[in-house]
Amino acid sequence: MTAAWQHEILETGFAILPQVFSADEVDELVTGLDAVMHRAAEAEGPIRDKAGTVYAGRNLLRLFEPAKTIWRRSPLLELLREVLGPDFGLVRALFFDKPPERTWALPWHKDLTIAVKPHFGESNVFSKPKLKAGVPHVEASREVLEAMLSLRIHLDDMTEENGPLLVVPGSHRLGKFPVASYETATPILGSRGDVLAIRPMLAHRSISSHEGTTQHRRILHLEFTGLPHLPDGFDWHDFIAP
Repeated sequence: MTAAWQHEILETGFAILPQVFSADEVDELVTGLDAVMHRAAEAEGPIRDKAGTVYAGRNLLRLFEPAKTIWRRSPLLELLREVLGPDFGLVRALFFDKPPERTWALPWHKDLTIAVKPHFGESNVFSKPKLKAGVPHVEASREVLEAMLSLRIHLDDMTEENGPLLVVPGSHRLGKFPVASYETATPILGSRGDVLAIRPMLAHRSISSHEGTTQHRRILHLEFTGLPHLPDGFDWHDFIAP
């Protein structure tokens, strides 16, 4: 089955792996993430709106221990090896929540930045350095991004009501360039416990939840690479091998 998902990722830039996590496992993740996000200082990772509601979180590899290991299971390990090769590793973990009373949206974009260790000097591969929650980030080259795959563990059902992700199939093949048309955009729908495997250069956006919904849309977002070593003397901020 992983071969079919690998082909789907190659052609469309994404694949949905159904029911990788049980209901009890999802409940445990939600409870743990909720505790971490409300306990940690804002400078460490949680991102809050003006009312104090947490809607995202960074630095989860430091804040949330299960993020380091939850992906070490079938069929995720097999898929990561097939897509990224034998030297793959986890390099970043994020959390997203779209609370029903505090919905939000993001415009069309591609995920072009990576977390790295502090580095000084010029680079022809990396650009636009910035700090995010105290961690250095840079925009990576197409070659580095093509060696990456993200796994988004869905902790809630993905419905039309709770602001699903929209993607443009095949847009990852354009590299870092934006797409000319969004007519083929399709929503990512599914069930809690499903995992979305997605290439970082696949064009995507997040739409607002419907007014009056009671549904969250919580996601544990894990980024992997097949390149343990970066060019130009850069190093991943974290690299956790399987």
